[in-house]
Amino acid sequence: MLKVENLFLKRGSFVLHKLSFKVKKHSYFVILGQTGSGKTMLLEALAGLQNIEGKIYCDDVDVSDMPPEKRNFGFVYQDFVLFPNMNVKENIKYSSKYKKIADKENLFEDIVSFLRIENILKRDIRYLSGGEKQRVAIARAIYSRPKLLLLDEPLSAVDPTFRNSIMKSLKDIVKRYSMTIIHVTHNFREASFLADRVAVLLDGKILQTGDAYEVLNKPKNIEVAKFLGFKNIFPATLLGFDQKGRYFSVDPNKIGFGDKQGEGFYSFPCVIENILGMSEHYKVFAKVGDETFFCKVHHSAFDKKRLKEGMKTNMYIDKKDVAFI
Repeated sequence: MLKVENLFLKRGSFVLHKLSFKVKKHSYFVILGQTGSGKTMLLEALAGLQNIEGKIYCDDVDVSDMPPEKRNFGFVYQDFVLFPNMNVKENIKYSSKYKKIADKENLFEDIVSFLRIENILKRDIRYLSGGEKQRVAIARAIYSRPKLLLLDEPLSAVDPTFRNSIMKSLKDIVKRYSMTIIHVTHNFREASFLADRVAVLLDGKILQTGDAYEVLNKPKNIEVAKFLGFKNIFPATLLGFDQKGRYFSVDPNKIGFGDKQGEGFYSFPCVIENILGMSEHYKVFAKVGDETFFCKVHHSAFDKKRLKEGMKTNMYIDKKDVAFI
């Protein structure tokens, strides 16, 4: 549906570095990156709000130089950008002033019911909560029947108590309205729940793209792994591999202490350096050679092992719990 080839954009000192990716029709595509990585800048480039180098194709049509109003893309900004001089109903129906909306009355009623905003249609925009503004902004975008819906951090201003219900609504939009969505966020949970595919954008570069589960659980490089919060990243030589430049990571909850041998495990002699007691577990820092592993040991297991600072023992990892990078 959407194909981006070597998209280059420089604004001030920041650069989007020849980005290339594809988004399938009627799919939910999440661009995941930290603040300042260029996510909003990329959405604006796709929408036609920035002059770019490279190519953007929508349904095999080159839209690279096409003005925003001709692309038929919907855009929901992080701060919603609702019209303050219009009430909720007028905001939603605004696009019908400049384009023909197919079956617009039935569409309007369906959107209002779908997003559960029947009771606020006459309300002034100034008196809406963050979650209500978000629903109205999404309703307005859907009502314009765009080919592609661009969402810029759509849940950042939403009260956490309503976040799950709005995420469910966003997920359902794709099938209900036969729409394709590109959603940018820094939130891993959003990406995990919503995305069919994920692209990781860091410092203006796409470092990994693929199936959501694969990207979030099997990072291809250290930069992505660190961004995703992977812990215990060490050279694979520690496990006996001789490939330089290869690394592995293991979840702190998946590390055990004691004698466990066998082909299914990696086992190392270690020294317990530090122990910090937490409400549900102990944080244990164990030295293996020159590397220090961070481990989480639940109280019951900790009491059985009788771990102490300075103690020499064995540490083991189930091979299936090791992620190679």
